[in-house]
Amino acid sequence: MSTIFQGRTVIISGAARGIGRAIALELAGEGANISFNFLKSSADAESLVMKVKELGADAKAFQVDITDYDGVKSWVEETRELFGEIDVVVNNAGIIKDKALAFMEQSDWHDVIHTNLDGTFNLTRAAIIPFMKQKKGVVINISSISGIMGTSRQVNYAASKAGIIGFTKALAREVAPYNIRVNAVAPGFIETDMLGDLKEDYRELMMKQIPLSRFGKGEEIAKAVKFLASDDAGYITGHTLVIDGGMS
Repeated sequence: MSTIFQGRTVIISGAARGIGRAIALELAGEGANISFNFLKSSADAESLVMKVKELGADAKAFQVDITDYDGVKSWVEETRELFGEIDVVVNNAGIIKDKALAFMEQSDWHDVIHTNLDGTFNLTRAAIIPFMKQKKGVVINISSISGIMGTSRQVNYAASKAGIIGFTKALAREVAPYNIRVNAVAPGFIETDMLGDLKEDYRELMMKQIPLSRFGKGEEIAKAVKFLASDDAGYITGHTLVIDGGMS
């Protein structure tokens, strides 16, 4: 087993499935201890804990709503008590509620902004003071190409993901004096449960817009996150890495 993250602790939001799960397994395979939250999928969470332990690392799942500011704060505090210093924060949790703006309800807007953008604030806010005190840390935010190029029927999602990019750039400048790096990853269409819910005709339409003519894999996003979290990316901050097969 590679050990470039041996002894380090990574906290990931929404890691029970999809891209978050791929990130957790990739970093655990490098020796990182993993703390993650889940909302409902306890079976998926337990499965991930077992997978991480099979890789020789440790993991702990916390049933916490990412929109619950106090709950997220307690999750971070308990993680520090369990593993010691937190080294990397990955803001991955997100939802979609796609609809044309003309038919979008207030709840569709608020739910997506609350989960995707407020959730990023909640976890980063809980970790940033410990990072500043220890004079090191890495924050990686999962944005989307929707926040860069815009996607029809996704004004709520695009706004949340564009907001994450602005959050990344501003925070990177703010905390650089404390040796804290902040970057974002903007995936395109990745094979996850979320993508699987799309209608086949829409999938075909999207495929035609991707120069590499395929959807991405969660593992490909995870490897990019691994690089940005590693010492090899020590001079990269405030950057958004687009991984979309050339779509944007």
